Amino acid sequence: MNAREVSWRVFADEYSSSTMEYRGEGEKPVSYIVTPLGARVNRMLAVGVITEIEDVGEGDKPRYRARLADLTGTFYISAGEYQPEAATALSKMSPPAFAAVVGKSRAYSPEEGVKYLSIRPERIREVDAATRDYWVLETARSTLTRIDATGEAARMSQPTAGEMMRLGFPEGLADGVVLAAEYYGDVDLDRFRGVIRDALRAVLPDGASAPKAPEAERTKAPEEARREGAAREEMQELEVGADEEETVLGIIDALADGPKGAQWERIVEAAKEKKIDKVRLEEVVSALLDKGDIYEPELGMMKRI
Repeated sequence: MNAREVSWRVFADEYSSSTMEYRGEGEKPVSYIVTPLGARVNRMLAVGVITEIEDVGEGDKPRYRARLADLTGTFYISAGEYQPEAATALSKMSPPAFAAVVGKSRAYSPEEGVKYLSIRPERIREVDAATRDYWVLETARSTLTRIDATGEAARMSQPTAGEMMRLGFPEGLADGVVLAAEYYGDVDLDRFRGVIRDALRAVLPDGASAPKAPEAERTKAPEEARREGAAREEMQELEVGADEEETVLGIIDALADGPKGAQWERIVEAAKEKKIDKVRLEEVVSALLDKGDIYEPELGMMKRI
């Protein structure tokens, strides 16, 4: 089984500036959108305002298109019969509304030289302004790290992931920055710094500085700390929910015994250890069956396709 993909925090401006698609290696290679700053995005967490929802479904096949605006641009979202939870959430939402979206990066090229990027959502949840603001701060921190890494790579005659890691950058970012440097060449880092400044002006008090490392942050007032803690928990809960499908697929893979797959009773027990109760497990399995990721070769058995 492939390792679980990190949920990148990327502003809409950086994501929509991306033109590079990259396919990983291995038995089941994963597709990525590589941004100019080296984010190698397969999964992402975006928070903003749902400004528009369009019902484009036909017959009994629901499909919704939506726009999610952060403070730098717009993410495009599409959810249909294979994303039932996200589609249901959009059907009940009334724009404008703050929302958090966890999903997969997706590129569509209708013709050569034209590329449209969107998010294929796994989960969508209405949130509040505090959660949006917390996401902006987190995303600004991540973007500044990528700017720093991209700047370091630009100073190397031929950057390698090993050299980037020796400078202290994590492996996933190091790999992405090297790919981006080769594909995009020189990147206007000042433009991305300006994007961060503009976003921060909207969420930080007058005179506040850019985000610092957590240990260097100023002491927060109790109410501010409470709101930030609630926002952090909101996003963590959303990501855990989105990871449930990968968790269940991992359980099925691990318990597979021959061509018939894994026994349902053993899947239930293993899911309990992962804090997924039987009711939630049945919902996740139903979604995986609908997507065609798994099937039931015989009663009481589940197998990955």
